Amino acid sequence: MSKTDVISIRIDKNLKEKAKELGINIKDVVEKALKEEIEKRRREKIKKLAEKLSELMKNVTPEEFTRLVKETRYER
Repeated sequence: MSKTDVISIRIDKNLKEKAKELGINIKDVVEKALKEEIEKRRREKIKKLAEKLSELMKNVTPEEFTRLVKETRYER
């Protein structure tokens, strides 16, 4: 089993009561929402890095890129 941590949040009392009435498992909902937000931000970060890399590479020709890749392979 994976390690867990305890977090504490404050929510509107009516919201908690409605969730309880509907049988909503708050832990599961919060965990799912947190996983989705982490994935969303990870994708945003990757997209920004890709855009930055694209900007840096805009003046590099395909031939020069190929040459540079081959050079780094030979350096290993």
